[in-house]
Amino acid sequence: MALKWVDSLDIALALLDEHPEVDPKQLHFPQLMQWVIALDEFDDDPNRCSERILEAIQQAWIDEVD
Repeated sequence: MALKWVDSLDIALALLDEHPEVDPKQLHFPQLMQWVIALDEFDDDPNRCSERILEAIQQAWIDEVD
């Protein structure tokens, strides 16, 4: 399954699997974007990313950890 920027929950779950030791509240958006793009399942244009998308991914990740 190819992940797109709109798949914030699925991306968050993939990041949680890849980086279980990370507190998503402490993550900066440039690092978050790099990690999303590095996911094997991710297949979208990096230029389509926005702060709003990264906020949604981060919040979904925080919600999953809590």
